[in-house]
Amino acid sequence: MDPHPGNFPILSYVMSRLPSMGAGSTSANTATRDSGSEFQEIDLEQPRDQPPRPASDPSTSSSGLNHPEIVGRMPHLKDPKLLDAMTRAISDVAQARSVLKLIGGRPDHETVDNAKAQLADLEAQLSRQLEEIVLAPRPADVDVQQWRAHQAEKEKECRNLAEKEKRVYKSVMQLDEMHQAYEKMLKEAEKKLGKIYESAEGGAEEDEDTKPVEEEVNEEVVGILQEAYGKGMERVELSGRNLRLLPEAFGRIPGLVVLDVSSNQLTVIPDSIAGLQNLEELNVSSNLLESLPDSIGLLHKLRLLNVSGNKLTALPDSICHCRSLVELDASFNSLSYLPTNIGYELVHLQKLSVQLNKLRSLPSSICEMKSLRCLDAHFNEIHGLPIAIGKLTNLEILNLSSNFSDLQELPETFGDLINLKELDLSNNQIHALPDTFGRLDSLIKLNLEQNPLELPPMEIVKQGVEAVKTFMAKRWIDILVEEERKSTQEMQEQAEIGWLTRSTSWLKSSVTGISGSVSDILGSAMGSPKSPKDAYLDQQL
Repeated sequence: MDPHPGNFPILSYVMSRLPSMGAGSTSANTATRDSGSEFQEIDLEQPRDQPPRPASDPSTSSSGLNHPEIVGRMPHLKDPKLLDAMTRAISDVAQARSVLKLIGGRPDHETVDNAKAQLADLEAQLSRQLEEIVLAPRPADVDVQQWRAHQAEKEKECRNLAEKEKRVYKSVMQLDEMHQAYEKMLKEAEKKLGKIYESAEGGAEEDEDTKPVEEEVNEEVVGILQEAYGKGMERVELSGRNLRLLPEAFGRIPGLVVLDVSSNQLTVIPDSIAGLQNLEELNVSSNLLESLPDSIGLLHKLRLLNVSGNKLTALPDSICHCRSLVELDASFNSLSYLPTNIGYELVHLQKLSVQLNKLRSLPSSICEMKSLRCLDAHFNEIHGLPIAIGKLTNLEILNLSSNFSDLQELPETFGDLINLKELDLSNNQIHALPDTFGRLDSLIKLNLEQNPLELPPMEIVKQGVEAVKTFMAKRWIDILVEEERKSTQEMQEQAEIGWLTRSTSWLKSSVTGISGSVSDILGSAMGSPKSPKDAYLDQQL
């Protein structure tokens, strides 16, 4: 929720100087100053109660900035007047942050999508109810005016009830929209602070890096387009050409099968790319892309897509329509989530690379990728795996390393990954492997380093993958034997209880019969009238 020093260095520094963004109390601030540290170094994006990330974490590595470093790079930040001007400039950000702190964190993408689906269902249900009200026949004993009033009342009642049910889902969507607007506000505030600093520094004149770049089409690109129009072309490779613009005309090369524009300076991919109906491989890695066009979903023959090394914060939902995809590489970006339905649609995907992003979870639909063989999600912020992860029975390679304090356990269905050969769980906070781990018979490579493991014991882990498998397999067998013993014992107890119940019922019936007979005999002996059963009783006696 708060600006991260690595992404918003100036804004993070200025906001940390505000009273509400301090250490939490005056004493804490005093202690910080007394310790000799000029500025308080905090990770504003992580909760206060979490342990700091290791030095290998990208958020605290050389790519991130702490406050002393930015003051060293931008010494004018020490100027009280400049700091005061910057503080006034971001007052709206501080207010928005305070509001969001009160109403809660941003819901994940799957929750938002579920809210949208629920709203759509409620709207459809309301439409059906209103239609039934309108088409309902008027009773003969009710006049038209009364019937219309009755229908209006019923309609109002249905709408109120539907609105009450929709309120929860609308609040989820509104909260997501507020956080989205807040993120945009952070980016604009960082740019604004940068301009204020440049003005204070006297660097208002633009240097070569800040001058607007004239978007001119590269001559080589023009030549390729002319050749493609003349005789057709299946492969275009323009990697490392320092391109800043990809012409719309590229979408009019219908025979193109492979397009490689990696390692350039592209900021957008034109919508016209949808015209490449025969495209099977697209490589746009190592550019400056912040988003992908929705039209990418029209590339129905696309098999390989590489968008790694960009500035993407999300993949478009339309990417799910690229159902021929076999390999998707979206690593080295800033993705915070994956499309909710990605697993339901990309059923042919065999390799998914999403390492070095900011993913906090994987969508549950990913468990439907029955063809998936390799999943790399290391260096993220993943809290846990979907419960049904065991459905990925063709998965052979899984890398979940370096999710640090976020990943603490694995689901019990993990043991259903019967074809898993390579597993990397290093640099996490896993205390125990799931009891079903011993069922991973195909596992030949395992990395459990830098985990506070208690089960299995570290002496077993040090002996290698086979020792771990043997230990966990034996533990699994012991669990099964114990469960079988308990089940048998329960069945025996139930059988005994059933026998005792039947015996008691028979005994009660017999006693009742004998009591009745004795009463009749005693009654006869005392001169009472004979009952209709006397002849039968005589015969029995």
